[in-house]
Amino acid sequence: MTPEMHNNLFQPISLGALELKNSIIMAPMTRDRAGPGDVPSDIMIEYYRQRASAGLIVTEGTQPSREGKGYWRTPGIYSQEQIDGWAKVADAVHGEGGKIVMQIMHCGRVVVPDNRGYIADVIAPSAISCSDPVPGPDGVPAPTAMPRALAADELPALAEEFAQAARNARAANIDGVELHCASGYLINQFLNPVSNLRDDNWGEGAAGRVRFPVMVLDAMAKAIGGDRVGFRISPGNPYNDMDVSDPEEIFVPLLNATDELNLAYVHVVDMGLENLDTLAMIRQHWSGKIVTNNSLNAETASEIIQSGRADAVSFGRAFIANPDLVNRILSGAKLAKPDYAKLYTGEREGYIDYPVATIK
Repeated sequence: MTPEMHNNLFQPISLGALELKNSIIMAPMTRDRAGPGDVPSDIMIEYYRQRASAGLIVTEGTQPSREGKGYWRTPGIYSQEQIDGWAKVADAVHGEGGKIVMQIMHCGRVVVPDNRGYIADVIAPSAISCSDPVPGPDGVPAPTAMPRALAADELPALAEEFAQAARNARAANIDGVELHCASGYLINQFLNPVSNLRDDNWGEGAAGRVRFPVMVLDAMAKAIGGDRVGFRISPGNPYNDMDVSDPEEIFVPLLNATDELNLAYVHVVDMGLENLDTLAMIRQHWSGKIVTNNSLNAETASEIIQSGRADAVSFGRAFIANPDLVNRILSGAKLAKPDYAKLYTGEREGYIDYPVATIK
């Protein structure tokens, strides 16, 4: 396929209130470069600025509170210093003509306490630990903490915590937010029957398990407008000790309920399941825009948009080593490969030192 045949990737598209110059989206990727106080660092500002040719950047997962942090050097959006740091990121991206939304990620039970640098509750829908280890401060996988089960009367305040994070993102001039409902983190823990064993209205059956995630999305939508709120799912993804035996039973109720909120988009990691056409399931139960992700290249991405199975596509790893990914796809230039040894270490190296291509 010639570069000219990828033209549908370069057409403007709207996701709610977000007017994008192309359909190539940078997926959220944890990179562990936040500074003291979990404030965005100067190299983070440069990292996002370099990649602003994307139609939309989705930031790395950003904790809405101290309790939301599970990994080493991930940024927050709950202190004024963090808001000010993210404002510098937004200014840098906007200065290059880009758009940026913040992924709000609460790790829930997926916490190695040493990663935090402070003492705070580890919370989850049920007091069940994640059996999958998580890298500690030295990068060596370590056991996760035993969480405290949330009381029902705590949940409205917790939903408001997410809403305040959305307000804080907008105060930083970030264009919108994406709620992380995937990969075994707090929202996914409420959705999944292996991590939510509650016997109250917040856990009994699929209707109960979906109740808190919908409450959070509704609170975020009311806080900043639903047309600036998206959410990410990954049906069939076992990451962080999730049950994947019946993804339809988990995600169809979520899609049906959130479809009524008129949100900007749903962002799906398509796991390529043998027993489920994930994109077809979403189209059946969701009337809004769909962004899809997972090991795409220019050809497969263009074909997905051409077929109408999704409205936009996101790339993760390709954006790491190719800050000019959009131009490389447009010109047909060869893609560089990431230095995987420096994904989470190296500071500037393996982060903001990847060159742009020389286009003849």
